[in-house]
This record gives sequence, C-alpha cells and structure tokens, in this order.
Amino acid sequence: MRVTELDRDTAGEAVDAVFEGLSARSRYLRFHSPTPRLTASARRVLVDVDGERHGAVCARVGGDPIGIARVIKTGECDAEIAVAVVDLWQRRGVGRLLLEELTSVAARMGVAVLHGDVLPDNHAMLALVRKVLPGVRLTRDADTVQLSYPLAWVTAEITDADLIESLQEI
Repeated sequence: MRVTELDRDTAGEAVDAVFEGLSARSRYLRFHSPTPRLTASARRVLVDVDGERHGAVCARVGGDPIGIARVIKTGECDAEIAVAVVDLWQRRGVGRLLLEELTSVAARMGVAVLHGDVLPDNHAMLALVRKVLPGVRLTRDADTVQLSYPLAWVTAEITDADLIESLQEI
C-alpha cells in the first residue's frame, strides 16, 4: 500500500473509485445522509484539491485507490477533516495511515486545529481518531460528535519533564 498526496489532476479518478467502493452504510457514515450518487457540485468540491486550502491524500494498492483523507481550511488556521476507506479495506490500518499522513499535510498548510463531525454510531471512526489523535476533544450534540484537535500536539516535542509536570497537575 502506498499513500500519496492528491492534486486536481489525480483527485477525480480517486474520488470516483473510492466512492464506488463504499457501501450504502459507509456512504451514510461519511456524508451523514443517504448518498446513492455524488452530485456534480459535491464532486467538484471533492476534486478541487489545491494543496493550500484543500489537501488530500490517497491510499492505493496496486495503483487502485482504496481510501482518501482530506483537510479543508475553514478559517486561517482551522480545518475540517474527513476520511473514507472502501469497504473491502476497512479495519486493516488504511484509515490510520491516511489520517497520520493527513496531519503532515495539514501542518504544511498552516492548520493549527483540526475539526470534524462524526455520526455517533460510527464507532470505527471515533476509535480511529482517539488512536491517531491522542488527546482529541470529542463533544456531542443531538446529531453528531464533534472532534477538535490542536495540530501543534502532533509536531510538538514532549520531554520527560513535560510529562512529569502534567502528572503533577492532576
């Protein structure tokens, strides 16, 4: 498996292939509504990967796209994230690799805080963000679980003294 960054030239093929590999349930969990097909406007947004405002990475096996993770700036230093892995490759570490690589792309884009909305019954995604984004803040409203993660935690160097000090504060 290889994870590479997408751009406007490569995003279309990857978006189409990953969307086709998602079951109705996976599409619902990703888009938060029944999504039997991508509308032209939704597809335009998903393939408009410029690397500055909208970044995306794609996992491929034998050249075939099996997952995409994206980060889209919503402000100067904030961004929304999303991950989709085709059903045949779910629960095999693809999402973890995508999300890890995406944090690097987001940091390069100048993102300080990652945000996302996850449906409460998307247990796999909630477990994934807890695993890959340690210390992620999860809050719940009526319909979704919102995640917030200061990206500086990913790039910060934590020393033994920092850990001891944080334990003393508890």
